Amino acid sequence: MAGLHGERFDRLTHAYRCFLAGSCPSQSAAEVAGVVFSGVRGPAELPGHDSACARAGARCREGSAELTCVSVTLVGIVTSLTSEGQPAELVRYCRDTLAVLFQDLDLMTQLVHHFQTEDQIISHLAAKSVSTYVVHHLLESICTNFQATVSPVWQQKCVQAFHSSSPGQELDGCLWSLTDVLKRLLQAAHQEILGKIVAAFEPSLRALCSKFLPEEKQRGMDFTSCDRWGTTFCLLLDLLEALAASSVICGAGLKSPRLVHIHSSALLTTISCSPEYFVKKRALLLLKRAVLQKAGEDWASGEVLSAGRRHEHFSTDMNKLAQTVLTAVAADWLQSVQVESASFFGGNKHSDGGQKPDCVMLRAVSLLILKSTELHIQAPGITGVDSAPDVYGYLQSLWGFLRQCSVHLMEVKHLCSWVSLLFGEQDDDMMEAAKASLFIFLHHRLCSGLDDIAESEAACVSGCNPHCHFLFLLQSVSFDHSILLDFLISSETCFLEYFVRYLKYLKADWQGFTAACERVTKSRCHVSLQESFTFSCAGDMPALTYTGEPDQVEFSSCVQPSGFIPPADRISLVAGLPLVEYDSSDESDAGSMEISEDEPGPSVCEKSKCPAFYVKQKTFEARQKQHESSDSAGLLSEPTSTVKRRPDGLSLPMLQSKQRLCTHMAPLSGQVTLARALTCLSELRQVVTRLQTKKLFPYNPSSLLKLMAHVENCSQQSPVSLFNK
Repeated sequence: MAGLHGERFDRLTHAYRCFLAGSCPSQSAAEVAGVVFSGVRGPAELPGHDSACARAGARCREGSAELTCVSVTLVGIVTSLTSEGQPAELVRYCRDTLAVLFQDLDLMTQLVHHFQTEDQIISHLAAKSVSTYVVHHLLESICTNFQATVSPVWQQKCVQAFHSSSPGQELDGCLWSLTDVLKRLLQAAHQEILGKIVAAFEPSLRALCSKFLPEEKQRGMDFTSCDRWGTTFCLLLDLLEALAASSVICGAGLKSPRLVHIHSSALLTTISCSPEYFVKKRALLLLKRAVLQKAGEDWASGEVLSAGRRHEHFSTDMNKLAQTVLTAVAADWLQSVQVESASFFGGNKHSDGGQKPDCVMLRAVSLLILKSTELHIQAPGITGVDSAPDVYGYLQSLWGFLRQCSVHLMEVKHLCSWVSLLFGEQDDDMMEAAKASLFIFLHHRLCSGLDDIAESEAACVSGCNPHCHFLFLLQSVSFDHSILLDFLISSETCFLEYFVRYLKYLKADWQGFTAACERVTKSRCHVSLQESFTFSCAGDMPALTYTGEPDQVEFSSCVQPSGFIPPADRISLVAGLPLVEYDSSDESDAGSMEISEDEPGPSVCEKSKCPAFYVKQKTFEARQKQHESSDSAGLLSEPTSTVKRRPDGLSLPMLQSKQRLCTHMAPLSGQVTLARALTCLSELRQVVTRLQTKKLFPYNPSSLLKLMAHVENCSQQSPVSLFNK
């Protein structure tokens, strides 16, 4: 028996090495197919060898499992080698091998039989090879018969499992293989084939969801006591995400792509009642992607998802999802959401002995509620004063949940800082949260009937003031305009949409922006009263050193390389490392830029785990060299203060009096924040203008530049001196 195993293994190994090298094995296609089939079927199926295997015991079983793994893997390799780009002779050889395996020997029956084997490795490899061949067969049938043909053996196996199987290996293999087929078709944007696959499984998928996600808990079957329930349920969630992503291609007429929205209430129940924490988390992340309309973004082509059309039930489904979430929030659903401590390489404790909450869960819950509230506002018939109190009520419920789960958020005095504190490590989520909060605020402002001052105060109480959010965003990137430029160019975040909408509001409420500068600075001083920190007011200004006392301020004549950086335990500050020195783009040629009109998608920078103060260090060093001729000490020794006009027309104070700063700390702090924000916006406008002039910007920024120019005009028409008090 050992000799038979060894001979087969050697022949399979020879074929495997030849395929990897891009050449045909010395054996014929029929001979290779026979060896592969024998390995997949296993020696237990061969007559005359059962007693030998029984006598050999564990060694024989291990050898058989190894032989099966190699054979099943080889099926997937042979299938993948039939694609374009391979040598014609090799493609022909692999096609002949597949024809013998699946047409003459009916290998598909043997492969799907392995779905229910106890060996999880064999089961998974079988599912992987099946999905690879199913996609190959679909594409081949289109080319030969002009009609997509689904493998009947595989389809029958999956339909049977979806209707009758309980959680286990067989159902897991069917779920995984169907999900993988959908993902492959989505990545290739095969609309007709994808629609045919979804339609073929429509009834069975609805039956499956009615078992695992019943509308009413008592109507469904309780599988939570099964050992493999958690694994099977997560595979079902993966399938639901693939189906949701397919909705942009399949269009209307099918309910399967809408199952996430249809069963949203059951998913919320799973989040609150599931005994497995990882199941709760996966279900919550699925709902988050659904409400953000980002299902499948991790593996599907962005172009495919963005170019797809919305089906006729899209708005209804999104409104239903939002209403379901908000109804649950009103019914104290948040109190049942479990948030465990964050895990760190298998543990949940930091080196200092403290514990931090799972911020992935906190961010997902926050975005789910924020976006649901935004969708609720946009729904037809939701207008007028009646909806205004409810909107902020949902935010208050969210804020209570966050404070209950996080000690660090509990210490926050200015509620508007929660967006940057919670989302500081996730740019895309932070922009989505800021955009949704801005939309909620604008709706409340329109419906509440309050004046601007009262509305701003109410917004701060609810943590929803857009001015504060924008200022905290600027502080989190150290007022670095190049990072904002990266956001504008990148397609990974919705910053452009958020930025344009905010600038429109900023034009109409300049007074609120200046007041927010004061509030944000005071909140920073409050949380940092026991700490020392240094920040520079602008690139051309001396550094202001705050020593921890509200009445003591000192100047340093050297230019500091960073802005204020919040403590590490409050926010993790990372910034992009630009590949282009934007401040010197006037002197650079077009070839040195990483932006192209022909390639509008890629960002100009790559995200890196580099602190913002390190990113800005070289820029500040260059600016410092430009000002070496000026006597900083002399400026500081002057008893009077002046205001210098910058070339771009923005008035920025040149601080020249140490004594007067000590006595005017309160007005100074807010004005420093205001000056830095204006400097950042002005520098951003200049860079965008230069790139547009050189035709290096990936889209037309004319409207954006007009808005930014209006903002600068507002600042010049309402000048506020640092020393007018």
